[in-house]
Amino acid sequence: MHDLVPMTALGASQPRSDTIGPVTITESPDWALVSVAARLGQEANCQTALEKMLGAKLPRIAGYVSAETLAAFWIGPHVWMLEASYATRPNLAVQIKSACADTASVTDQTGAWVRFDLTGESLSRVMERLCNLDMGKLQPGHARRTLIEHLSCFVIRHADSITLYGPRSAAQSLHHTLITAAKSVF
Repeated sequence: MHDLVPMTALGASQPRSDTIGPVTITESPDWALVSVAARLGQEANCQTALEKMLGAKLPRIAGYVSAETLAAFWIGPHVWMLEASYATRPNLAVQIKSACADTASVTDQTGAWVRFDLTGESLSRVMERLCNLDMGKLQPGHARRTLIEHLSCFVIRHADSITLYGPRSAAQSLHHTLITAAKSVF
C-alpha cells in the first residue's frame, strides 16, 4: 500500500507563509471552491436555492458576499464561485448540488486553483505592481478577475486583507511574482 501524503500547491506538506516588511503572503489550501452556473430558464430557482444556502443575497456584478460558513463571488451572468473552509463544509460541491438540484451546473474547482491570502499594511502598493486593478476603488466586498503575470486570477478585497486565486498549475510562478512584488515595495 502506498503512503500518500497530501501536498499543497507549492509542493510542501504544510502551507507556506512569507513575510516581507509589513505584508504576509500565505498559501491557504484548506478552502473548497465550487463554480455554480444557473441553467437556462432556472436562474430564479437557482438563485433562491443558493441564497437559502448562503443565508444572504448573492453578490451582483464584481461583488463578494461572506456569510457565516460560506462565501460567494460573482464571475459572470448567473454564475458564481462559492468558497468555504474544509473545516466547516468538507463536501461543498455535493452540498451545493443537493441544494440546487437540476437548476444549476455545479463544478468542484478546488483542485484547479491555488489561494493566497495577503495581509498587512500597504497591500495596495503591492497589488499595483501586480495588476491593473485600482485597489483604491476596489472596496471591501468586491471581487474582480484580472491578469497577473499573464495568469488569469481572481482578486477579492476584504476589509483588512486580499484573497487571490490563481491557476494551481502555476502556483510557484504566481507565488514568486507575489514575493517579487512585495520585495520591490519593501
